[in-house]
Formats: sequence, structure tokens, C-alpha cells
Amino acid sequence: MKVERKNTNVQTIKEEPELIMHIEGLHKSFGDNHVLNGFNMKLYKGENLVVMGKSGSGKSVMIKCLVGLIAPDSGYISVMGKEIKDLDRPTLDDLRSDIGFLFQGSALYDSMTVRENLEFPMRRHRAKLGKGSDLDALVLEALENVGLAEAIDLMPEELSGGMKRRVALARTLILRPKIILYDEPTSGLDPITAKEIIELMRSIQKKYGTSSLIITHDVDCARVISERMILLVDGINYVEGTYEELVKSADPKVEAFFKK
Repeated sequence: MKVERKNTNVQTIKEEPELIMHIEGLHKSFGDNHVLNGFNMKLYKGENLVVMGKSGSGKSVMIKCLVGLIAPDSGYISVMGKEIKDLDRPTLDDLRSDIGFLFQGSALYDSMTVRENLEFPMRRHRAKLGKGSDLDALVLEALENVGLAEAIDLMPEELSGGMKRRVALARTLILRPKIILYDEPTSGLDPITAKEIIELMRSIQKKYGTSSLIITHDVDCARVISERMILLVDGINYVEGTYEELVKSADPKVEAFFKK
């Protein structure tokens, strides 16, 4: 009897992860100051991507272009399959509700309590939360996620820098965003508090499966939080890879980021 051999030499096709954000050929100038000169970037679902650059290198300009706060001079920007330049204002606002933004200075409203700061985005996007949502319960849950439930009725002036950053992060989480943009999350914090914020970011990414874009010039932050890194130099994505790959580079422009 003839026995047919099955072909066991079958290659497994690795499925590419879902693309959440895509930037291609991004240019932005302010007069004679050419900030972005053809920047490219891809962010995948569930990924922690760090974009690292020196102060004034265009990191913050790039993320403001991403969410439509600044119009680029040219280039392609897609977020969750939607090209930003094609969106009308209501559609753009709806897309932004899926994007959490942790601002560099926390950007809390000084005249509002912690509770009111967290309630503010919920009142603007009540439809997203669903009918009958308990705002008090959602606020308390968000604060518990950052370890600050006891600060619910405090004013921002009563909070330390690290506490303000935590409250701002709780406010970012309140609408359960699919993407979180962190703009210099450890800036201005002492090393111990910065480490606490980094660990909190990791915990949130693990709990909610968010895709995170972290803008920083903090090498320690990049080392701990990144799964992949892009170095922004001269307005372009100069090099990208893991922290371990980049820190071994002999390129002088790359080495400059990691020298103590």
C-alpha cells in the first residue's frame, strides 16, 4: 500500500498587528523654522511606542498634528483608519474621545475640584458613556486606578506635582480611550515620583490594553516603558528599534541621547 507523505515543511505566516496610527511624510514649518521634515511613524495596537528627541525637536508639534490641533504643511496622518485631514469637526471630535491626552503640565482646571476636573470630559461626551452611567462611580474608579481616591474633593493647588500628574491621568482614563498620548509624562518630577508615574503607565497599558505613544527626552522613562523607540532628529525619524538596539549604536547622533 502506498502511503502519501504530508508536507510538514509549511511556513507559518505571521500576522501583522493592527495598525492604529500611521504618519507618512509629515512636514511642518513655522516661518523659517522647519520643525518636521518628512517624519514617518507607525503605532500598532497594544504597543508602547516612545518618540524621543531633544527639547524643541518637534515632538509636541507632531502629536498636536496627530489630533488635529495643528494643521501640517503636508503629509499623511491616519488614526484608527481615518485620515485626519478628511474629517469634519464633529467626526474629529468623536475620534478625539477615543484618544486620551496627558499634557506635559497636567492641565488641570484650577477653579475645579479633582472630582469636577474628572467630570468635565464625561459631561462633554455623555453619549459615549451610555444611558444611565453613574458619573460618581466612574470618577471614583478612575481615581482608584491611580491611587488617589482620597483626593476627590481637593483643589489642584492642594496637590503635589506627582499627584497632579496622577489626577490628569485619571481624567485621561475616564472615557476609556483606545489610545493614550503622553507628552513628557515625567517632566518636572523628582526621580522617585517619575518612577511611580512610569509604573502607573505600565499598569494602565496592561489593564486596559491601550496603544500608547510616549513623547519624552527622559532616557530612564524610555528604557522602562518602551517596546519600540523612534529617535526624532532634524525633523525626521532618524532611527528606530528597541532600547537595547539603540543604546548599542555607534552613530554619534544616536549615542548623544544615551550619554550620561
